[in-house]
Amino acid sequence: MRASSLSLTSFLIPLIPLFGISACSGDDGGRGDGLDSSTGIGSLGSSDDVDTTTESTGSSTGATKLDMGGGETMGTGGDGAMDKGCEKVDLLFVIDNSGSMADEQVNLVSSFPGFITAIQDQLADTEGYHIGVITSDLYAYNNGCQVEGAMVISTGGTDSSYGICGPYAEGHNYMTEMDNLTSTFSCAAQVGTAGDGNERPMQTMLAALAPGMSAPGGCNEGFLRDDALLVIVIITDEEDDHEVDGCLQLPQPGSSGEPPAWYAGVIAAKGGIETNVVVLSLLGQSLDNDCGAVVASKLIGFTNRFGDNGFTGDVCAGSYDEFFTAALPVVDTACENYVPVP
Repeated sequence: MRASSLSLTSFLIPLIPLFGISACSGDDGGRGDGLDSSTGIGSLGSSDDVDTTTESTGSSTGATKLDMGGGETMGTGGDGAMDKGCEKVDLLFVIDNSGSMADEQVNLVSSFPGFITAIQDQLADTEGYHIGVITSDLYAYNNGCQVEGAMVISTGGTDSSYGICGPYAEGHNYMTEMDNLTSTFSCAAQVGTAGDGNERPMQTMLAALAPGMSAPGGCNEGFLRDDALLVIVIITDEEDDHEVDGCLQLPQPGSSGEPPAWYAGVIAAKGGIETNVVVLSLLGQSLDNDCGAVVASKLIGFTNRFGDNGFTGDVCAGSYDEFFTAALPVVDTACENYVPVP
């Protein structure tokens, strides 16, 4: 294509189906198939795919930006005591690696250094960062783990960095502040465009957050920490739901489940504390765009379920600098409001 406590296991088990078939060598010849050209983003609330109760809840780059303030407002724990906010941040990048995503990956790599530097400057008391990259399918070019949700340590295929990116500085399959983040992220995030045209970003995201993945011996061992703010960055120019593949004319289901279940799975991964998660999504937002992106109504609905901790931007933008600058206050406020795990 363009190109509250919850149990995590109870949400993740039904969300991992058989892998979909690949579309025409990863090319997205079917962009826009099944999309009613008379329907704009403003009328998506009538679709069964849209969460009408949350469509206007989250933030976007078109909304009024939050005041970052001076960091004086402190979060409160469950007992009402003052705390100093998050001290650790886990960043998970979910990158569409289907046939139309070359320009978007370049834009992401270009904007990342400014984003991570701004986070580190703004969250001055934060002591440790974990930064992982996954794709929207089972990434065939990854050395080592060959399962959905495994973090990228090597790349290959068309438009990729063709790099051996990890293990990283501390020996993990994810980056930390000990890495040269500009070069290592550039290597890992240019995952290329030879991926499955049946994108499954929500499925791979939930797989990456499954307990076994971060457990000892898991593909992402040590990544997800109970005492860290989780920030998920999603970038795709497709919806996570395909009625018919444009090349093979066969059903393409996308990820199993619907936005409520995806949301519940993420919150369960953070011990049921919804305020300890931020979701930043670069998606197709309107039919009138310059890159042929499909309006991602389900992914918009998923992001908006996080309320003030959800933020959407335009994947077709020529640069993502403005998106990440506007998203920084969302991360900052979530860090201030972080609820320590009992």
